Amino acid sequence: MSYTALARKWRPRTFAEMSGQEHVLRALTNALDAGRVHHAFLFTGTRGVGKTTVARIFAKCLNCEQGISATPCGVCPTCTDIDGGRFPDLLEVDAASRTKVEDTRDLLENVQYLPARGRYKIYLIDEVHMLSTHSFNALLKTLEEPPPHVKFLLATTDPQRLPVTVLSRCLQFNLKRLPVSLIQARLAWILEQEGVAFEPAALRLIATAADGSLRDALSLLDQLLAFGGAREVREAEARAMLGTVDRSQVLQLARLLATQDVAQVLDYARQLEQFSPDYVQMLDALVSLLARVALYQAAGQPYDEDDDVSAETMAELAAAISPEDLQLYWQVGVLARRDLPLAGDQRSGFALALLRMLAFRPGSEPAGEGGGAASGGASARPASRGVAPAASGTGISAGAHQRPAAAIDAAAAGAGIAAVAPQRAATSPVLEFIPANWSAIIDALGLGGAARQLAANCALGGRQGYKVKLLVDARATRTAGSEAKLTDALSRYLGEKVQVVFETAAAEPPVTPARELQRQDEERLAQARAALASDPNIQAMQRHLGATIFPDSVRPYSTEEN
Repeated sequence: MSYTALARKWRPRTFAEMSGQEHVLRALTNALDAGRVHHAFLFTGTRGVGKTTVARIFAKCLNCEQGISATPCGVCPTCTDIDGGRFPDLLEVDAASRTKVEDTRDLLENVQYLPARGRYKIYLIDEVHMLSTHSFNALLKTLEEPPPHVKFLLATTDPQRLPVTVLSRCLQFNLKRLPVSLIQARLAWILEQEGVAFEPAALRLIATAADGSLRDALSLLDQLLAFGGAREVREAEARAMLGTVDRSQVLQLARLLATQDVAQVLDYARQLEQFSPDYVQMLDALVSLLARVALYQAAGQPYDEDDDVSAETMAELAAAISPEDLQLYWQVGVLARRDLPLAGDQRSGFALALLRMLAFRPGSEPAGEGGGAASGGASARPASRGVAPAASGTGISAGAHQRPAAAIDAAAAGAGIAAVAPQRAATSPVLEFIPANWSAIIDALGLGGAARQLAANCALGGRQGYKVKLLVDARATRTAGSEAKLTDALSRYLGEKVQVVFETAAAEPPVTPARELQRQDEERLAQARAALASDPNIQAMQRHLGATIFPDSVRPYSTEEN
């Protein structure tokens, strides 16, 4: 008995049956309807996205006996012959097997003759990048000025290898990789037509494994139907065939990471050995899950509507893992995924990747450290989560970034806020919590990234009980994550839970550490320009040689940079 592969059986016959590629179909449809059809088209894109399919449908549109249009009838002898691959005026050439210049010359010998049956003689050259340099040279002249009855349709997966002289003579259309949801929907439709029951999760696995190629997805679906006996497409059989990890195992691993218990995480990783997992795929699945949780955390809804993880599970993980930890886990996982194939023992490499996620988490206590404060250093290690920094031995001074007390006090007074000193907790901070000390307090908080930038663009308005007011510069970038991190850092610094009220200055901007630092830099730059302009040697060069000073090129000299 004969069997036609799904990829061939369900190949689209019209533009309306195509999945995706709307940007290409729209351009071709408009060109056909307007009668402005170029003589040479180049279709590019990865394998299985529809390059030759679009070209064949386009050939039908040009030669359909009902007339040129974007909707060929599909029933006339010309359309059926093109679908069957037996139309004499559609010459399909596989450039990979005909690379010699003699082949190209033989192909173009009959270009000047009129088509036998159709309106146009169409040359469809697949994998055109495989032609030799001499073959391209033989094609160029005909490609630039073909007879009016000839159209060239070129397809390639590697347009970078085409000479620019060829590219400049073609209209180029880049077919995109198809999204997972679109491939999954097409597979579901085909199985419904075939009368085969399926589980949506199984189709999603196939669509993901296809990596944007619908043809690859249909080939995998054919393989899965053979694997499962063509009775039903099940998720378990798809996982077994593709070798993908169990989703429940990845979810459990993410939940254990949220507990930050190293012993439990490593114990579960040890238990996974009984399933003989592919540790590279396990890291891929974990990194993908962490990315989706981070996106859910930021947007409040699933990034992909067809996600195989429920919204309830996403919400659970988003609440259990902080944004900072999610970003760290993802970054460590991506780097470990790259390095894992190089490890002699992937089992231990996978366990080490999990250990790195927890060991280098912000606020974690390094192994072997006594937990004491650093003495004399520029910055101390951040304390463990929920523990206030020790008061002794920090040796923190205001340093070069100390801001004028009078200016900051004036900003606080202008906002009508009393700079009330806090009531001391058992572990009180070294520096008095007043606006004059705000710059040094920022250094003591141990913040980094967006949270430190936010703190530097705030002025301390004062504290009343458990409430701390910060005057925010209007130019500052504020996010919920950076505000939460700054609030946590102030709570640890003050030794008790505080509520931070962020108030954007309505009138004159507050004197923040960032603005004060900018003012100091501008003063140093002005002094440098003045010193350069008053230098006798420079003045002599200006008088005698016509030298010119470009102010934007002047930079103040700093001994710290040298």
